[in-house]
Amino acid sequence: MIAPKRMSSRMSFKSALRDLFGLRATLISAFIPMVLLLAAEGAIGAAARPTTVAEIALYQGRDRDQVLVEGAKKEGQVMFYNINTWLSTVAQEFEKKYPFIKVSVWRSDSKTLLKRVTEEYASGRYLVDVIDVTFGGVAILHKMGIFQEYYSPEMVAYADEVKEKGKTGVYYLPDLELYIGLGFNTKLVPPAVAPKTNKDLLDPKWKGRISLAGTSTGIQWVGNVLNVMGREYLEKMGGQDVKVQNISGAALAGLIVSGEVPLSPTIYESNILTSREKGGPVDWRPLEPVVANVGSSGMTTKAPHPHAALLFLDYLHSKEGQKVVMKGGLGSPREDIGSLERKFKKSYLEAQYPLEELEKKFSEWEELMQRLFIRKR
Repeated sequence: MIAPKRMSSRMSFKSALRDLFGLRATLISAFIPMVLLLAAEGAIGAAARPTTVAEIALYQGRDRDQVLVEGAKKEGQVMFYNINTWLSTVAQEFEKKYPFIKVSVWRSDSKTLLKRVTEEYASGRYLVDVIDVTFGGVAILHKMGIFQEYYSPEMVAYADEVKEKGKTGVYYLPDLELYIGLGFNTKLVPPAVAPKTNKDLLDPKWKGRISLAGTSTGIQWVGNVLNVMGREYLEKMGGQDVKVQNISGAALAGLIVSGEVPLSPTIYESNILTSREKGGPVDWRPLEPVVANVGSSGMTTKAPHPHAALLFLDYLHSKEGQKVVMKGGLGSPREDIGSLERKFKKSYLEAQYPLEELEKKFSEWEELMQRLFIRKR
């Protein structure tokens, strides 16, 4: 009776051993394909990682933030051309959030910026990553093919009519509104007697004391008052010994702060607000209708630092970035924030004309400025 039991135990052990090896084989046979599948998926994921500027710009994978941060750490910088002094402050706040990225800022007026960008591209020198410029400027650069279509999660917060849409992304988004009006030195021009309308500028007491910015800011002022006040008004202004300063509106605002220039109707409100906060003896008032410029920004097709460029654009157009923009006295085009309240009448001069006609108008207004205020002197 004992022997059969031992045989039965031996048989049970062998059977259990076979079952164990069978289970192991089954697990291995199931595990190997799984490993191969995961490896294949990893390879596919690696291959799908964006490499070209266009691929990076339009990348919408779940790891987009990670891809941009990792790429930006390697790039270490972003080159930003713009036309507004306050955007340097926005760049500084961006650097605090992303300390591994240095923002190199170059600022000028629209006309000079466009000249620089087109000359660089024509010579094959691709230096700039992100460009901020006015409505007419972005339209020109877009027509030339310099703006790269890109995706940003922030673009949904902007109305369709203020962004240039592509197939899956945008070519540029608005990032600020700024207003051209009367800036004056309060020590030289007391607020109680400072002009309140364009017509007030014709008062004899302002003869020889008014300056205009000779750049696109002044050209827009000429075009606006020509449309609103008429040619006769500009002819009378020509008799006021108006000085045309061949500098930007921001630089002219600096001369008002120092007292070298008493007043100018070609001054951005934001420049005066920031100077006044620092104790400058200056003030600003609207001469209605006020020229309202919309600044828009996008990345270039040859951006040398595309990862950093996209991070910067995401920040600039985010709610966080737009709040920084508004601290400079600028309006925000972002729908879920809204601009600072501006009760004065606005003139969106550049938006009134098709691009081709706008270029002709600018030439006409510049010629008129030359004839009335420069050659006459």
